Amino acid sequence: MSNLVSPVVDTLIGLALEEDLGRGDVTAAAIFGGDATDGGRAEGVILAKQPLVVFGLEIAGRVFARVDPRLELRSRVADGTRVAAGTIVADVAGPVVPLLGAERTALNFLQRLSGVATQARRFADAVAGTSARVVDTRKTTPGWRALEKAAVVAGGCANHRADLASGILIKDNHIVAAGGIANAVRRAHARAPHPLRIEVEVTTLVELDEALDAGAEIVLLDNFAPGELAVAAARAHERGVLVEVSGGVTLDTVAAIARTGVDLISVGALTHSAPAVDLSLDFGPHAGAGVHGGAGGHGGHGGDGGT
Repeated sequence: MSNLVSPVVDTLIGLALEEDLGRGDVTAAAIFGGDATDGGRAEGVILAKQPLVVFGLEIAGRVFARVDPRLELRSRVADGTRVAAGTIVADVAGPVVPLLGAERTALNFLQRLSGVATQARRFADAVAGTSARVVDTRKTTPGWRALEKAAVVAGGCANHRADLASGILIKDNHIVAAGGIANAVRRAHARAPHPLRIEVEVTTLVELDEALDAGAEIVLLDNFAPGELAVAAARAHERGVLVEVSGGVTLDTVAAIARTGVDLISVGALTHSAPAVDLSLDFGPHAGAGVHGGAGGHGGHGGDGGT
């Protein structure tokens, strides 16, 4: 297994297959019955139906292999590749019945993860030429975090914290519970593991000064007015402090934010609002070698119209 296909991801694949294939495939059973050849051999392609950044081919291949080791996915492009509509991204082959059983689950992973990578590429392109980097958040689909964060990187953006143990980020509720920014930062400095820098979320220039005076090593400017960002970034940089921005960042606003001189721009929409892209698994002569053993089929199983 690669680092991407971890035991956690294998568990996720198992859950996905159980919910879709756990009670069998009555359509395949009705058509092919107890066919000893599993309906014959099929060959097909996974086709990009729109411009997108591909990610998740390894996971899709793992899905097919979990359903039946005889199923094979052969990638034509690498994960992270930007492709045009109409591009064949992979070939698939194997017995018809298990291939049809694995199809939807494999495409669900591939469409979702390619959607995240495609969204990340849009944001990365928007800030190109600036010194800012766009990073993700912990606003991920439960259970999918490792995969979605890998897709973010494949799309050209970067990762923020992987989990609550990955970094110290003092936010509004920490500050209230600790009795203020200074108290929260002081306590964190006293107890934090030495490799971790202390980041503090602030919402005003007054809070920014408090955080800087308290010894914050990174500041998170949350929902700052556009006109204040350059001022805040310059003030923090004078103290050698890294500057992150968050709150309502969109594709329409991210470039202007990047030009204010901030270092990091965190965008929850990289994961929580990334639309799945349109990829399909197509059998038939247009797929290359076609379908053998009497299982000729129609294309378009994987698009938005497929169920």
